[in-house]
Amino acid sequence: MVESRLKTAVLGLDDTGQFLLKAASEIDYFEIAAVADRDTNLVDKIADRYQCPWYDDYRQLIIQNQLDCLFVAAGMHSCDEYVRMAMKKKFNVLKLAPAARNFEETAEFAVLAADEKIHFAVANPLRFAESYLAFNEYLQQGRVEQVFLITSFCNVGRLYQQDEKQKEHPDEHLWLTDPKLAGGGVLLRDCYQIIDQIILNFGLPQQVYCLNTNQAQDKQQRMYLVEDTVVIMMKFSDMLIGNFLASRREGIGPEEEFLRVYGKNKVLTVNGQKLAINEDKSTISEEKSSIKSKKSKTAKKKLKVSDDIEKTADELIFDDDKSARMKKVLNNFALSILSPDENKLCSSAQENLKNMAVIESAYLSARTAMPEEPGRILQMAVNR
Repeated sequence: MVESRLKTAVLGLDDTGQFLLKAASEIDYFEIAAVADRDTNLVDKIADRYQCPWYDDYRQLIIQNQLDCLFVAAGMHSCDEYVRMAMKKKFNVLKLAPAARNFEETAEFAVLAADEKIHFAVANPLRFAESYLAFNEYLQQGRVEQVFLITSFCNVGRLYQQDEKQKEHPDEHLWLTDPKLAGGGVLLRDCYQIIDQIILNFGLPQQVYCLNTNQAQDKQQRMYLVEDTVVIMMKFSDMLIGNFLASRREGIGPEEEFLRVYGKNKVLTVNGQKLAINEDKSTISEEKSSIKSKKSKTAKKKLKVSDDIEKTADELIFDDDKSARMKKVLNNFALSILSPDENKLCSSAQENLKNMAVIESAYLSARTAMPEEPGRILQMAVNR
């Protein structure tokens, strides 16, 4: 057992909040001190399961407790003022992605966290996915020469917050009919982690051009006025461009997302479970040897190799799941508080300003029908 445990509360108990709560309860660094949700019946039932106090008033949760950590799963439209109140009481905050509703709100949280000398972090579990870690390493080692194209795809076959709670309280998510309250649709809420990976590996694009629409046919989904389809073009340099396509439609599946990189004689494709490497035969001998040696170090990795006349495909399949990744996020967050000198916080609010600058640029571009520059938006935070 850990000698010093962090008193922690979870704010918001939809499916994602309950998933976060379960992961935190299984880590010794955290003591679940309270839970909060505006659904009284739900929060009472969950509090009984975890043997902790509950609140259906977010303000009272903050006022009546002195916590080490606050985990935020509720929509920011419902709790932004209480998150600020918590930070001013020196609570370290972990927010499920996205960081906030817009760039300005994220910048305010980053400044407040710095002023109060506490952590505000965004949970980006793909940063801890073994497939993406292998992808990051592959790129950092320079094993893909002359990358010229990045392409990504995300298809989401569900409505936002489509869980048991929504079925019992169908009016609770009508805030999505107000784009200002919601902040955004499929781009902000379903593609945040893929955008994080693009920026993490390739930096901030110089220009972003975006088209989006909301043309879903079923009446239930048409209640949501935020975008359900988005196409983004990105220019990183004269030698590197990228595109991003995302769509959300209830009942149309399967869900799918991937990130693909094209380089000289080689193509990398990564998703949450595997990394595929396609390359010309003339370049494979050294790479294949390296991949096989890597496999022997990690029992969770499996290697599948297939050859044809002109090219080969190496596919590494990973066994980690969403729960394992979230626990790694939480471990990092805890250790960055308990032993900050030895453990750097991953995915701070300051880091996530880049993600939000790209997203803000995309939404601005969709309104102006012109390319926009994320760097100019990011500069706003520097000038604050």
